[in-house]
Amino acid sequence: MDASNYRRVPLGVVAPRDADDVAAVLAVCREHGVPLVARGGGTSIAGQATGAGVVLDFTRHMNKIVSLEPEERTAVVQPGVVLDRLQEAAAPHGLRFGPDPSTHSRCTLGGMIGNNSCGSHSVAWGTTADNVGELSVISGRGERLRLGRGWAGAPDGLRALVDGELALLRTGFPELPRRISGYALDALLPEKGADVARAFCGSEGTLGVLTEAVVRLVEAPRARALGVLGYADEGAAADAAAGLLPFGPLTVEGMAADLVPPGTAALPKGGAWLFVETGGGSEAEARARAEAIVRAADVVDAVVVTDPAGQRTLWRIREDASGTATRMPDGTEAWPGWEDCAVPPARLGGYLRDFRGLLAQHGLLGTPYGHFGDGCIHVRIDFDLLTPEGIGRFRRFSEELADVVVAHGGSLSGEHGDGQARAELLPKMYGTEMVRLFERVKGAWDPDDLLNPGMLVRPARLDENLRFAVLPRKPVDVAFGYPHDGGDFSAAVRRCVGVAKCRTGTAAGPAVMCPSFRATGEEEHSTRGRARLLHEMLAGEVVTDGWRSTEVRDALDLCLSCKGCRSDCPVGVDMATYKAEFLHHHYAGRRRPAAHYAMGWLPRWLRLAAPFAGAVNFATAVNAALRLRPLATLAKRLGGIAPERELPRLPRETFRRWFDRRARRLGGGRTDILSSNQAAVLWPDTFTDHLSPEVGKAAVKVLEDAGRRVVLPPSGVCCGLTYVSTGQLDRARAVMRRTLDRMEPVMGGPLVVLEPSCAAALRTDLPELLHDDPRARELADSVRTLAQYLEEQAPDWQPPRLDRPVAGQTHCHQHAVLGDAAERRLREKAGLTGDLSGGCCGLAGNFGFEKGHYEVSTACAEEQLLPSVRAASDDTVLLADGFSCRTQLEQLAGRRGRHVAEVLAEALGDSGDRADRPPT
Repeated sequence: MDASNYRRVPLGVVAPRDADDVAAVLAVCREHGVPLVARGGGTSIAGQATGAGVVLDFTRHMNKIVSLEPEERTAVVQPGVVLDRLQEAAAPHGLRFGPDPSTHSRCTLGGMIGNNSCGSHSVAWGTTADNVGELSVISGRGERLRLGRGWAGAPDGLRALVDGELALLRTGFPELPRRISGYALDALLPEKGADVARAFCGSEGTLGVLTEAVVRLVEAPRARALGVLGYADEGAAADAAAGLLPFGPLTVEGMAADLVPPGTAALPKGGAWLFVETGGGSEAEARARAEAIVRAADVVDAVVVTDPAGQRTLWRIREDASGTATRMPDGTEAWPGWEDCAVPPARLGGYLRDFRGLLAQHGLLGTPYGHFGDGCIHVRIDFDLLTPEGIGRFRRFSEELADVVVAHGGSLSGEHGDGQARAELLPKMYGTEMVRLFERVKGAWDPDDLLNPGMLVRPARLDENLRFAVLPRKPVDVAFGYPHDGGDFSAAVRRCVGVAKCRTGTAAGPAVMCPSFRATGEEEHSTRGRARLLHEMLAGEVVTDGWRSTEVRDALDLCLSCKGCRSDCPVGVDMATYKAEFLHHHYAGRRRPAAHYAMGWLPRWLRLAAPFAGAVNFATAVNAALRLRPLATLAKRLGGIAPERELPRLPRETFRRWFDRRARRLGGGRTDILSSNQAAVLWPDTFTDHLSPEVGKAAVKVLEDAGRRVVLPPSGVCCGLTYVSTGQLDRARAVMRRTLDRMEPVMGGPLVVLEPSCAAALRTDLPELLHDDPRARELADSVRTLAQYLEEQAPDWQPPRLDRPVAGQTHCHQHAVLGDAAERRLREKAGLTGDLSGGCCGLAGNFGFEKGHYEVSTACAEEQLLPSVRAASDDTVLLADGFSCRTQLEQLAGRRGRHVAEVLAEALGDSGDRADRPPT
């Protein structure tokens, strides 16, 4: 599958290392009559990156920038190079590649050339075809060709075909900036330089296999400004777009309010917006150009932003629309298929009104957005692709919309190509004579029809090979509630539409998803790859043993359950939940891996040991025993723990025991002051209670300094995290129900949870596993981090000033579920400067301790966390609110990270007796 509605099962996948490998694969395919499909990032939306033969994956090895010549403003790249890598290499020279699709962090240059991709800056720098010099290609017959202008590299017979059809080529192509449909044969006209490389662009892998490309670079503006123009509705924005082009903007992008997440405050007033970027030699010059456009435009409201961080925030809203659009406001599914038609920009408003009318006639919904300045519209529509009636409507709508597009002088594809979604309808746009010429041209390049057959010429029907056809029609029995998918696990898996944001390579920033893919580079270890395997498991054709599947188990084995995809995936795929669900069924009635018993049951083992912790020598004896190599080795082997790992040490006293002893001395109890609005209920999670009680002690000190009286819930409460992460969901539910029973007397107010992973489990896993118990939602909604609680309940409290830089990492579960805005504000008030790194520490609870995971665990840490710590100065405060993060730092970097509560408590002073005094 790619990012389209289509699915084909290939015979195999080959990751070539060089052009010789490509030629060898093609020779074998030609000998056996097997189709060959070239694939980049697999983000194609029309189905052209799927195939039933051999798939060439260029992203594994042929992903290098061969050379970059700043003086000539050119670069030589292999087809698997991700666009962002080229942009990073060109940036120090003040250069960039002009086209930039919203998938720039994972789409490849080979795929861009195959589709003739465009992106938001095409009003300034054109399409990929406008930025290509020469192409090295292997034809269907195995010829190695070097394509360029003046018929360079043309296969035998192509020139004669063109010379015989000059009149048709001069009159048969509509003039508009985004004509991507069909073959660009007009580029072979003598007055256009007979440019074979340009004509090859957009051929969707049907003419030859690209092995290397010379691309042209453009000068990047020294400064940019982003003007966001608000309009009453999308029609008004579309009507205005063409009028902005004479001002020379770099972008004219449009989107409506339907695609903006609730609570987004960065946009100006309006029901639709144009994102108009301008460039200049200075910030003032770029801003002046943007403000001139604002003055000339008839807008409801507008904002001009020159701050790079502010611009990124705004652009992220637009770029995430490709995922956001896959769900209607009511949560129903929406699909591509008519994703990117294009019309002349001056006719965009009229086309959109006709498009909306056609949707209404068919009872369909969709939210257009896209490249308004080029007349190119992206849209996902709530097609029913699961029933014969819905598929029939999909076909009828497609045929009628093609007529509307052609009536407006447009192109069926304005960016993503025809693929299977639109190629069948090309005669409506070009007529039968031109389509027959396309077939003859295909024969000149690939006479055996081996290269991506069924695309562009002699195409498959647009309603064949739909990827949903193989899925079960009735919901499967599952443990989680899947509230956003109607309780249907199949619908949850269908969330993955293949936009592949999870395949984003290593890059600094707050994002977490997907750490295991970043470590291995393997598709099966991406969120998308795992979702596709679950799709096949449900389908039962390729993966035939259902929940017992070893293929799915192995792919999920390296999922860290970091929950990053829950927030970073534009469509909210939640692989941590899917993994827990799978493990629950996979091991039902069977013996589990040793780590599931050792670490999955960790709260139980630590609770059993707790009574002995009162003896001063107990913890000392256990810690000393585990430092003896033979005993430690035996313990790790029995527990399924990686031999490279050190086992955490037990404290001499648990946090709860310390708190009870202190409460007795001060004359208070755990529940005697719950009626007071000054009481802070502090959750004693397993890690804080049994492994790092110093964090709990510090939190008590901070909360009391803020004027709160701290109380603990009754003993025996647990969030169930370790049982969930190991897929022991029956046990998790029992633990959670017991927790709800014991928490009832103290529910009603905010609950302070210090460990981010436990807070996330209470916030999400609890109500999704116990979806039939209203108490679960009540408790989930009460969860607060320490910073959130202080901000809400003690807004006038001033933390001590530290005025020191910070380093470390925002916990992945906090990033994904809880957010860290309150933590940022708390650090700012305390004078802790700088940002924490993103990514995942790689330990991720039980994951990094399990045997066989050490290498991936350390690779995840090396992506952002460890480099940021090594670069930190001596006076830098190392923050790590999660026990896993602190453990990883200690074991891999030899540095002690601290919870923010510890840092603040230490700065409060009076460490000897302050925590033993009641608050004033």
